Amino acid sequence: MELTQTSHLWLFFLLVFGVIVMLGMDMAYVMASSLAGGRKAGFLAVAGIVAGGMIHVAMGVLGVGLLLKTFPQAFNLMLLAGSAYIAWIGVSLFRGTTALDEISQTSPKTYKAIFVRAFVTCLLNPKAYVFMLAIFPQFIRREYGPIATQALILGSIISLTQILVYGIIVMGAASIRVWLHTNKSGQVRLGRMIGLMLIMAALWTGWQGWRLS
Repeated sequence: MELTQTSHLWLFFLLVFGVIVMLGMDMAYVMASSLAGGRKAGFLAVAGIVAGGMIHVAMGVLGVGLLLKTFPQAFNLMLLAGSAYIAWIGVSLFRGTTALDEISQTSPKTYKAIFVRAFVTCLLNPKAYVFMLAIFPQFIRREYGPIATQALILGSIISLTQILVYGIIVMGAASIRVWLHTNKSGQVRLGRMIGLMLIMAALWTGWQGWRLS
């Protein structure tokens, strides 16, 4: 069955785009994977993030997100776990002497592991839970049509936006990977920059999610 209302989809896309382009755990992990393993590793990380995003959509529709909000202790523990995880990677990169070496050490060694860690990173992302609790439910209305159809369309918008934004990150990070191999000082600066961004993203998303919970 088709939706009876579609004008809100543009607003949903703009909100999703704004959230995804903000620096966060998912973007940082895609960038690190691309720097460590090139385009293939980067796109596998994107695939893991997209798969995690689908789980978030399913959770939002099935009410698991509401359950987490009802029991804030569980929600807060998930926020802290995700923020602590990405902060640990950020500190490792910031303290390292060479970005590529440190990224390689903190990155999975197999393509399957890259996908799985990206999937887990997305599931632990506080920003995603804040979005699913505060924004996503506002675009699900019974009068718009079947709930399943609405969820499928909204989920597709999220997935395609992730592929677009993170795909650009993969191409950009992979393109400077070769240059970094011959520029040690550039590696140090990049490692500290990414590490600092990860730490800031972890602190911001953790605090924001905790405040909204």
